[in-house]
Amino acid sequence: MNLDLIKVFKASSQQFYMSYEQLLEQAYGEVKQVKASGDFDRWELPKIDVSVSGNKTTINNFGQICSYIRRTQEDLCKFLSKELAAYCKHDGDRLVLNRKLFKERIEEKINLYVSKFVVCQECKKPDTELVKKEGFTFIHCLACGAKHSLGKV
Repeated sequence: MNLDLIKVFKASSQQFYMSYEQLLEQAYGEVKQVKASGDFDRWELPKIDVSVSGNKTTINNFGQICSYIRRTQEDLCKFLSKELAAYCKHDGDRLVLNRKLFKERIEEKINLYVSKFVVCQECKKPDTELVKKEGFTFIHCLACGAKHSLGKV
C-alpha cells in the first residue's frame, strides 16, 4: 500500500483511497469562493446625488449616505459645513448647502470624513461606531475591537 494514499469513507459505507492532493482539490471544489476584502473592496459609498440650483447645492441622498456609514446626519453635516465653509441644514434625507459646489469637491470631503471618522486605523474596516465619553469622542471598531481617541470633536 502506498503511504501517500489516505483511506476515505463515504456516507454509503464505501471506502477507497485518495492522495492528499486529490482530497485537497476536492475540498477546494466544495468550498465557496469568497473574494478577500481589503480596505474598501466590500464597502463602497453610494453614488452622491447632487443638484445645484442658483447658489444652493443639494445632496439628495444624504440620509442614505449617513445610514450607510452609520453616522448621524448632524455629525456629517457639521463636518461638511466646516470643510466646505458653507452653512448647511438637513431637510429629511436631503442636505442643502448655501453655496454652489461641484460634486467632486463634496465627494472628496465625504471621503475625508470616512477616512477620519469611519474607517478603523488598525484593520482598515468601516465597521465602527463613535462613542462619546466625558467630553471626548472615541472611534470603536466592531471588527477588531480597537479604540482610538478623536479628541474633542
